Amino acid sequence: MYAKCGSIEKARELFDKMHHLAVDSWNAMITGYAMNGHGKEALKLFEQMKHSGMSPNHVTMVSVLCACSHAGLVHEGCQYFNCMTKYYNITPAMEHYMCMVDLLGRAGLLDEAKDFINRMPIKPDPVVWICLLGACRVHNNVELGEWVANCLFDLEPKNATPYVLLSNVYAAGGRWNDIEKVRKMMNDRGIKKTPGCSWIEINKEVHAFLTGDRSHPQTHMIYKEVERLSSEMKVAGYVPDTTFVLNDVKEEEMEQILCHHSERLAIAFGLLNTPPGTIVRVVKNLRVCGDCHTATKFISKIVAREIVVRDANRYHHFKDGQCSCGDYW
Repeated sequence: MYAKCGSIEKARELFDKMHHLAVDSWNAMITGYAMNGHGKEALKLFEQMKHSGMSPNHVTMVSVLCACSHAGLVHEGCQYFNCMTKYYNITPAMEHYMCMVDLLGRAGLLDEAKDFINRMPIKPDPVVWICLLGACRVHNNVELGEWVANCLFDLEPKNATPYVLLSNVYAAGGRWNDIEKVRKMMNDRGIKKTPGCSWIEINKEVHAFLTGDRSHPQTHMIYKEVERLSSEMKVAGYVPDTTFVLNDVKEEEMEQILCHHSERLAIAFGLLNTPPGTIVRVVKNLRVCGDCHTATKFISKIVAREIVVRDANRYHHFKDGQCSCGDYW
């Protein structure tokens, strides 16, 4: 529970107090380290688990591969994957193959990731291809991104995710006409994008924010705080990355769209409604965009607060202008 809430230190403290460590206990702690940006600690604990005489199971190996993926430990991840059958008698399942594609894709080894998928002994499911498409966005590989997206359109024509990811690939290159084609395809097929939404709990009450949301009772104060933070961020050296905007509008409008992403509103609300020095914790339903990730690093330093954001992939612990992911997520 502590690990899932981003309190990895408390999780480890409780783990160390346990007298009997079952495989599930080891798995939970390894997973907690992996999801909170502590890949090397996860692998260190995995080695301790083996030395204790406990044998890993398929869940353990998913956590270990996930830790390698989030930490950029490609060599180690490949070694652990190759050891699964040989040393642990674990037949790789779809989750393990997905972790490997994610590992290679995050590292920019896109051709290797594609070859790995083609060599899989089981038919890859759409999530495996989505991992590769997401990596195409991160590394701006339009050609491969288009190819993967078309595969996904055939596999899951009603799933909005590949359409959005392909739009993101196009946006990075300013290919607005192609984005419009994707939008038309979505409209023709009746597909709607899942809106970005962020939640924050204050005094046992959960507050939800959508992108550009103005429905909250404190909207005026929230937007003033966002504006204040944006001004201070620019003085500190922040430059908005408008490649994360999917609208062909003027630069000023793009900056406004970025400023009003759901996590920025939730963070501003949290700063206004919590005591100085306390941690601000936000949960988002989608992957945090690169610009908001950069902005939150600046905000954490400006306000001298730790900000924890749980997005669709992992936890990000922002503190003193740095993130626990090391800008690798």
